[in-house]
Amino acid sequence: MAQAFGGNRGLQPNPPEKGVFPLDHLQECKQAMREYMQCLKESKYSSERCRQLSKAYLECRMDRYTTFYTL
Repeated sequence: MAQAFGGNRGLQPNPPEKGVFPLDHLQECKQAMREYMQCLKESKYSSERCRQLSKAYLECRMDRYTTFYTL
């Protein structure tokens, strides 16, 4: 039945290794995180509606990680 709706096609998602994704220790992306969390609350936690804010928040974290560790 799941195949009729495009279910599992043999691909298993793999989570990132522990410690690979940068954390926002310096809280440089706090505003982006707050906007994303506010969107989630307003949309009753429908992440689909907040996808662009989620992307902006994660991009912020990735950008800050790069500059933090290349200094």
